[in-house]
Order: sequence, then C-alpha cells, then structure tokens
Amino acid sequence: MASSAQMLTVPSPDGDRDVRISSPDREIWPGITKWDLASYVAAVGEPMLRALGDRPVTLQRFPQGVGGEEFFSKNPPRGVPDYTRTVMCTYPSGRKHPQLVVDEIATAVWAVQMNTITFHPWPVRTANTDNPDELRIDLDPQPGRTFADIVTAAQALGDLLREIGITPWVKTSGSRGLHVYARIAPEHEFLDVRHGVIAIARELERRLPELVTTAWWKEERGEKIFVDFNQANRDRTIASAYSPRPLEGAPVSMPVRWEDLESIAIEDFTVRTVPGLLDDQGDAWAGLDDAVGDLGPALRMWEQDVASGLGEMPFPPEYPKMPGEPPRVQPSKKVAEHWDERGNRVEE
Repeated sequence: MASSAQMLTVPSPDGDRDVRISSPDREIWPGITKWDLASYVAAVGEPMLRALGDRPVTLQRFPQGVGGEEFFSKNPPRGVPDYTRTVMCTYPSGRKHPQLVVDEIATAVWAVQMNTITFHPWPVRTANTDNPDELRIDLDPQPGRTFADIVTAAQALGDLLREIGITPWVKTSGSRGLHVYARIAPEHEFLDVRHGVIAIARELERRLPELVTTAWWKEERGEKIFVDFNQANRDRTIASAYSPRPLEGAPVSMPVRWEDLESIAIEDFTVRTVPGLLDDQGDAWAGLDDAVGDLGPALRMWEQDVASGLGEMPFPPEYPKMPGEPPRVQPSKKVAEHWDERGNRVEE
C-alpha cells in the first residue's frame, strides 16, 4: 500500500510554502524515492532557478519511476498552484499553447509531485518568447569516443566562443556528453540563433576534423562528436542545469568550472551528491547572467559560409520544410544519379 502524503516546506518570495508530496516512499530510481527527489530539488532550488526562472518549461514525467513509461508535458499539468504562472508559446507548426513557468522553488517541487524528473526550459524569457537569450551547444559523442575526447572538443569550443566575444559556460549533460551555454542579447529570432550555432559548429569541425562532425545523419558521423545544431530550433530543449536525468544512478546535469573539466568524473554528480558539492564548492554558473554576449560575430561567420557555398542544414523531421533546406533523405537511400554534388535533387 502506498504511504500517506507528506508536506515539504520550501522558501518562497511570499514566505514558506508547504508542498504536498503523495506516495513519498515510491521509488523513482532504485533506492531513491519521490521524497528524496523532491528534497533534492528543494536543496538545489536557488541555482536551479537561475536555469529555469522566467522561462517556459517542458516537464519530462515518469509516473512509475525511471523503469516505467514517460511523457513530456508542454501544457501545464492539471492543478497548477495559484502561485504559479504560465506563458503562451508558439510552436514550429504555428500553434500556440501555454507552458509552465518555474519562478520559485515550490513550483519545481510541485512538478516533482506531478512525477517530473527532468526539467527542459526554453532558451527564452517570458517577456519575449520569440528571441532566445541563451546560446546552447550540445556536444553529443558517438559510440567509441571517450570523455577525454569530449573535454577536448568542449575546450576548443570554449576558445572559439571567447574569440568571438561570447563567454562560455559548461555543464555535464547528465549522460555522456557536455553542454556549452552562453547568455546572448535577445535580439535575434530562433532561425538566426540556429544559423549562428551552425556557423560555430562548422568552424569547430574545421579545427578538429578528426574529432568533431556536423553531419545530421547518424550514418555519416562515424565515431565523432556531433555538434547538435538542431537543439537551437524553436521548441527544442535541453535538460536544465541541476536537472536530474532518468538514467541509472540518478545522474544530474551539473555545471562545472572550466579549470575543473579535465579532472571531473561525470558519475560523481547525482541526486545524492550534488547538494553537498554545492555547499562545498558553490554554483559554477553563478555569474552566467552577468556575461551577456553578442551573436553578431557568429552571424557574420554564417554569412561567410553562405557566400562560400555552404547553406542551410537539415531540420528535424517534425518541422515544416524550411527555405533553402537540403532534402531530408537519408544519404544511403539516395539514388546517386538523382542528386548533384551539393545534395540537391536533379529534376528529370
């Protein structure tokens, strides 16, 4: 029989709030309960809000724990507390729906009560949901790459961003990869930000051609590290800083300092360990909001690539066909004589 509900008290701008946690003893991961997860979110609440606050958030929910089915909640779950707000967002299809905004710790804890494990914030603020203020670059290692390889790619990416006047911040993905973030002025729409990320990714590929790839199709990546430029699209999100991941061991997507990157072990960052690490070391991303960069140099890189014959890259399959996009045809399924050297279909 499920245990009775318990109340978890957390601070808020209006004083303490009591958040009801039902079935607190239900295991989310082996040996880690729903109460443990709620307590974790409360413990890391302040730095976690730096990643979530004032942003639309998609919730990745697991009603039966990590071993059961999962689903993503874009619309807010029923029963949203009266201290919680929502914001309307426009999706690639043109449809609009409200999304949850996590402005205080109690909302994040309530999301755990609604079986959320991973929080996926948009890279925009609620005042302007069309212009990102956050640059996100996902380094996705293909099988065969070591964590040391990923660190090498991340360090080179950090150097590249600094060269164009953008201050980079790095975190573990909570899985095998690394995420590099930066604050940018919210002056450009999603497509422009995507183009800036593509230009940065291409330059990184030029610098590390044996290690890094921008190939969208998996069959073309080999054992390289994929720079996932499509994470810069509208309605594509990445697990937030300090967000747990639904993987073995209850890992956390953990911000780290650049100088520590070579010495970390990603398995050390878990729901059990991260609150203590924060107490000992502080938040590695504490200065993130104060370092706002300009996307302009990256967009000039994009324009140079276009002038040299490099253009748009493939979009994910669920997106509408975009202007200038190459055909969404898996390379191994193309009939060679139907395509030119630039990947464009030859009309018969």
